[in-house]
Amino acid sequence: MLAWRTAPLEACTVEVPSPGPGELLVRVLASGVCRTDLHVVDGDLPVHRPRVTPGHEVVGSVVVGSSAFPVGTRVGIPWLRHTCGSCRFCSRGAENLCPSSEYTGWDADGGYAEYAIVPVAYALPLPSGYSDVELAPLLCAGIIGYRALERALVPPGGTLGIWGFGGSAHLAAQVAIARGISVHVVTRSVEAQSLALSLGATSASSSAPSGLDSAILFAPVGSLVPQCLAALAPGGTLAIAGIHLTDVPPLVYQDHLFYERQVRSVTANTRADAHAFLSFAASCRLEVSCVEYPLASAMSALDDLRAGRVRGAAVLVP
Repeated sequence: MLAWRTAPLEACTVEVPSPGPGELLVRVLASGVCRTDLHVVDGDLPVHRPRVTPGHEVVGSVVVGSSAFPVGTRVGIPWLRHTCGSCRFCSRGAENLCPSSEYTGWDADGGYAEYAIVPVAYALPLPSGYSDVELAPLLCAGIIGYRALERALVPPGGTLGIWGFGGSAHLAAQVAIARGISVHVVTRSVEAQSLALSLGATSASSSAPSGLDSAILFAPVGSLVPQCLAALAPGGTLAIAGIHLTDVPPLVYQDHLFYERQVRSVTANTRADAHAFLSFAASCRLEVSCVEYPLASAMSALDDLRAGRVRGAAVLVP
């Protein structure tokens, strides 16, 4: 089968993997291209396993199944693929902080391939009413955006600023808008501004509003942190959604943190987050903006994502 492997990323012909006990083998139908994949390929996040196949927004059809996921079932393979289940974090429902956690496309081969394996306990049932391509970005961009929104602590009917408007942000914005939150998007991309407004954002521009209740930073740019904090009202919360961020410049206490403003990071997600978000997606139809690329053009997809040329989310298809 065709698979892409890192260091450097290159196309390879490899054997179809064999599932072990408690695992599913799936034929990949679509694999989202996440910014985390870009960080892995570019070396910002050193791989946990040499020559790993990236991709953790995987929609597949079960080839070797289980009672929960029979052959032919459409299933999702997300970022989180293992936790210990017994540490202090797992015991209190914070499995995303498990020190033994493992991740698809980082610790184990992911979806930039024709076939992939997922542990049954971490496979996700998928909502109907979406195409394979539309579902792929939901499996990380959507889930992480949902967790970031929860971490941002937006009060009912409040105002939310979103910095950066790619695959994750355009989904999180729709969840916020459905909750009655006024969303203000900050991005230099005119095309992204247009997308934000079409989805119901209250405003979209290159300049930051002021007096926001909450903010989410999706762009992996640490220099934006002071700007986000300065835009918050007293008591406001900034959630930083990325797994990688460039260095944050010095903060001025009076300008950025005083009046009980706070900064919260977002680390992976729990299975509970995934099920809650996909349940929302089943009950409230999301508009998923996607650009399709053939699997053989994975590098082109990553290059376009790096250059900001993707409107919404990039998705690889066989």
